[in-house]
Amino acid sequence: MSEKIPYKTYLDEKEIPTAWYNVRADMKNKPAPLLNPGTHQPMTAEELSVVFCDELVKQELDNDTAYFPIPEEIQNFYKMYRPSPLVRAYFLEKKLGTPAKIYYKFEGNNTSGSHKLNSAIAQAYYAKKQGLKGVTTETGAGQWGTALSMACSYFDLDCKVFMVKVSYEQKPFRREVMRTYGASVTPSPSTTTNIGKAILEKHPGTTGSLGCAISEAVEVAVGSEGYRYVLGSVLNQVLLHQSVIGLETKAALDKLGEKADIIIGCAGGGSNLGGLISPFMGEKLRGEADYRIIAVEPASCPSFTRGKYAYDFCDTGMVCPLAKMYTLGSDFIPAPNHAGG
Repeated sequence: MSEKIPYKTYLDEKEIPTAWYNVRADMKNKPAPLLNPGTHQPMTAEELSVVFCDELVKQELDNDTAYFPIPEEIQNFYKMYRPSPLVRAYFLEKKLGTPAKIYYKFEGNNTSGSHKLNSAIAQAYYAKKQGLKGVTTETGAGQWGTALSMACSYFDLDCKVFMVKVSYEQKPFRREVMRTYGASVTPSPSTTTNIGKAILEKHPGTTGSLGCAISEAVEVAVGSEGYRYVLGSVLNQVLLHQSVIGLETKAALDKLGEKADIIIGCAGGGSNLGGLISPFMGEKLRGEADYRIIAVEPASCPSFTRGKYAYDFCDTGMVCPLAKMYTLGSDFIPAPNHAGG
């Protein structure tokens, strides 16, 4: 096998993105706004600031600014594990007997084991800058919780994590990594919140879901002075931070003189897929290039392929804003072997 292109292509440190790309700026049809569950009117910055950090609310609502400068402190943190490698999958190509060139972007070269740290450090930075005591969140398999606990430890913030109960029990090592970084980790649903108690009363013996954990985390954030809720997927602000994945990928391909034809990503909450495709989608929206983009989702939670495109709650307890999405219903709980990620 003659390989002219290296197995791994690394950008130089100075080529790490210095700005996040906001794909919404290039969209002719802007995303539907979050709605207040009480009034069914678009959420205002003031309303969202009760739940989220102020600067993150600005990022969430900004549909026009194409690039957001990455603060120097976050850029320096990124240098601990970025740029991440673009890997040529030579052996997979050989196994498949395909003439196609297959590349993958490896985001597992950090403590959290995933891309989640890209947004965790940004959200923790803005929480610290706002002078908050701490943040609350949910986690399924534990990668987001691990990423956030590491970021909070870096900025000396308190971190309260509600972990889907089935994962809490099945993945004790990830649970302990979070605690090692100083986070408190509570299996969800729990008896520590009103929403958790209500879910347990309605579904005794449930092993939980991300929707349950989100509800508990939001309840604690809203009810605790000096705390805000943060999350690792779904929202515009997270997609913005994750654009570093696609920006690096495109820069590496350009360096190799390669142009992608098909871009494939796994899709759950959307942060991985969205981060990868953002700059490519921007070119497509601007009419500069064309790509085939494929989202791959689990059959156990087929939101895109079997869900209804409608406004729905993002959580089981129905305390979060309404978002327009492909939904299986806010009360949908996957089988235990899938619920925790």
